[in-house]
Amino acid sequence: MRDEIQRGLYYDELDDGVRYVHRPGRTLTEADNTLFTSVTMNPQGLHLDAAWAATQPFGRPLMNSMLTLATLVGLSVAHLTRGTIVANLGFTEVRFPAPMFPGDTLYGSTTVRDRRLSASRPGTGIVTLEHVGTNQDDVEVARAVRTVLMWTRAGHEQAGKDEP
Repeated sequence: MRDEIQRGLYYDELDDGVRYVHRPGRTLTEADNTLFTSVTMNPQGLHLDAAWAATQPFGRPLMNSMLTLATLVGLSVAHLTRGTIVANLGFTEVRFPAPMFPGDTLYGSTTVRDRRLSASRPGTGIVTLEHVGTNQDDVEVARAVRTVLMWTRAGHEQAGKDEP
C-alpha cells in the first residue's frame, strides 16, 4: 500500500487560464456572521441588529463581506494552495456585486490569471489568482484578485520541506 498525502498544487502544476471549481460550497449562517463580526470587532448594525437592518435598503441583515471574502479564499485552499503556498502577497479588484444573506450558500472558483518564477526567491513562483464566488442561485456575490508566492516542486523538495 502507498500513502497519498493531500496537498495543493505546486507552481509548476498550475496552468494559465484554467478555472478550478471548488466544491463543496459553504452555507453561511447567522451564527457565522455574528461570530466573525464580533471577533473582528466590527460593530456594523447591518450584520448584528436585525431590527435596524430591516429599516435599511436590503430589509434584513447582510453577511459580513469580509467573511464572504475569507470563505471564498478558504474554499480554494485544499484544492490549490494547501502546503504549497509560501505567502499571500496582496489582494486587488475586490468587489461584492450582490449581497449574501444568512442561509445563503457560497460556491467558489479560481482562475489562474498569470504566473512567473520569482526573481528574488529561487524555488518559488508568483501566481495571480482570480477568485469568484456565487450563491446558490448562481449570482456572483464576490470577486477578488489575489497574488501569492508558491513553491515549485523542486524548490520545496530542495528546501527540505515536508509534504503538507
